[in-house]
Amino acid sequence: MSNSNINNQQGSLSLVACITILVGGMIGSAIFSLSGMTIYYAGPAAIITWIMAAIVLLMYGLQVAELSTIFPKSGGVFVFPSKSLGKTEKQGKIWGWISVWGYINANIVGTAFAAIYVATYLSVAFPIFEGKQVFLAVLSCLICCILNILKFSVTGKANTFLVSLLVATMLVFIAVGLFGGNWDTSLITPFFTQGVKGGTGFISAIPNAMLAYGSIVAIAFMVSEVKNPNVNVPKSVLIAMGIVVSLYSLIIITTVGLVTADFLHENPGMRFIPLYAAAFTKLSAFPWLPKIISISAVLALLTTMLVLIALTSRAIAAAAEGGMLPKGLAKLNPKTGVPLTATIVVGIASIVISCFPQFTAEIVNLGSVFAAVTISINCISLLVARKKNPYVQGNYRAPGGSILPIVTLIIIVSSYIPGIISGASLWYYTAIWYSVGAVILMSALSRMKESEKKGSNVNS
Repeated sequence: MSNSNINNQQGSLSLVACITILVGGMIGSAIFSLSGMTIYYAGPAAIITWIMAAIVLLMYGLQVAELSTIFPKSGGVFVFPSKSLGKTEKQGKIWGWISVWGYINANIVGTAFAAIYVATYLSVAFPIFEGKQVFLAVLSCLICCILNILKFSVTGKANTFLVSLLVATMLVFIAVGLFGGNWDTSLITPFFTQGVKGGTGFISAIPNAMLAYGSIVAIAFMVSEVKNPNVNVPKSVLIAMGIVVSLYSLIIITTVGLVTADFLHENPGMRFIPLYAAAFTKLSAFPWLPKIISISAVLALLTTMLVLIALTSRAIAAAAEGGMLPKGLAKLNPKTGVPLTATIVVGIASIVISCFPQFTAEIVNLGSVFAAVTISINCISLLVARKKNPYVQGNYRAPGGSILPIVTLIIIVSSYIPGIISGASLWYYTAIWYSVGAVILMSALSRMKESEKKGSNVNS
């Protein structure tokens, strides 16, 4: 598909569906768990942390939106580097593989992690679910996998419904927290020095908050399923980020007026459930609120799972179509256009990992490493793609020229790298995963070489 006719592309996802998919993907476990860590590190200044993290990921999201107009094909995490980087097609595919292999791991683990926390939140708020963590986690993966197998417009409608409920329940927490009579302005001062990281804690906490906005690239990576993508991809990125950062900022403002960094320091068990901490300690006059928080958390986690499964299956299908994975994984359901086999593989992998919650927390730490690699490669891809591909008048172009990807790359690397150097075990598991990826890569390159030989013999 050429760049000039990108606006003639007729996908099934409207602007509203794109926005709700992005909002649903970004509003996940992070605001219910990692927000506590940002408050612990930065105190009330965590408000700035979440805004700064949103700006950085918005910069990245707009760049990926431009890449999606240059290469309007789903599976962008593989497609963009493979089409941009390397002097030959083979070199490009190697870069695409490095990008997609880490991305696949991070998303499958992220899906399983979300499923485990669906079970956790349900069991905390509703005693009937106690002791059923694995069952509920597996069921969550299964439901989200089935929804993804359906025509994605159906999944988009389901996601829209879930996101609407999610935003409503989060607004209830904000309203009760701010206007329930217990929000204390004195807890906001001092603003910068309450957290355990001191005056620079709001900067140290940025990598934690950045994880919450990772799905900002979702629509760009699914571009071939979007109506009028040249307009709807960048517009949905801007609107969705505006909605999410506004909602997140209100939640952080509400929470820091109820729960302090000192409280989280003295009660480490509360650091990953700050909204619960606020409800139990300061909002006990509203006994129904913990259940609302639980429902909101479950909705957030389910929408995140829907988006992660969709993105990962399309990345796998793109890699398979490029010859890096078995061709069967690229096969689309003729009735729905969904990569059926790839979706099932992602669902099964997520289910398996969700059965071992005792290991999930350690594996999830790898997400920061893989996120840094993927984001860095895509920023470089845009710089190279602009040089290789002449600009088509009317196509979307990210603002800032070459400065934007360079600045984004510097910020991403400087923000993520210090936080991921946390011990030998992290690098041990990273090395194992990429070693497996290297074996698959060599096998794929060998197959390509054999195919080229056969083609050469036939021609001769």
